[in-house]
Amino acid sequence: MSTTVLPASAGPAETFYDFDEHPHPEGHSTMLGFWIYLMSDCLIFAILFACYAVLGGNFAAGPGPKDLFDLNLVAVNTAMLLFSSITYGFAMLAMQQDRLRATQLWLVVTGLFGAAFLSIELYEFHHMIAEGATPQRSAFLSAFFTLVGTHGLHVTFGIVWLVTLLAQLARHGLIQANKRRLMCLSLFWHFLDVIWIGVFTFVYLMGMLR
Repeated sequence: MSTTVLPASAGPAETFYDFDEHPHPEGHSTMLGFWIYLMSDCLIFAILFACYAVLGGNFAAGPGPKDLFDLNLVAVNTAMLLFSSITYGFAMLAMQQDRLRATQLWLVVTGLFGAAFLSIELYEFHHMIAEGATPQRSAFLSAFFTLVGTHGLHVTFGIVWLVTLLAQLARHGLIQANKRRLMCLSLFWHFLDVIWIGVFTFVYLMGMLR
């Protein structure tokens, strides 16, 4: 909003207000809002990591990381998520070149890697629970299932979002709105990749050293 004052010759000074809205680039508020959401998600995971740091050594005479973790399986799982980030990067490159089919193909591959990650994680949870290592068994297991499960839930939402975008691309193509949505999902997907590197290092690798 701006003000304008008339010259003195025109009589008593009067102030006029310009209520015209300032121009906003299309999608600017969407990206800003999504960055704010990611920052709030960072706080959630920071709290979960802090809880695990405090409770991760309380085994209550139950099984610990060395008894439960299979690092080879976890390494394969980590590779699935890392590959999914690479293929999503290829999808974004294809999007910038307006290559619809290539974008869709790389998104499908990304979704398959994400589904493989979730399948391995669910297998790990099932195996642990079958051995009696349930979340209520100890504070360590409660913190573990909460942290890793929350990340897995985010990956699940990411896959649902990805499938929804594939449907939008099939219907409307690479319109500006879909490109913006792909950018938001890209930020979300790579964010989950970074969080998982922290989980792999802090929970699994350091857990085996306890």
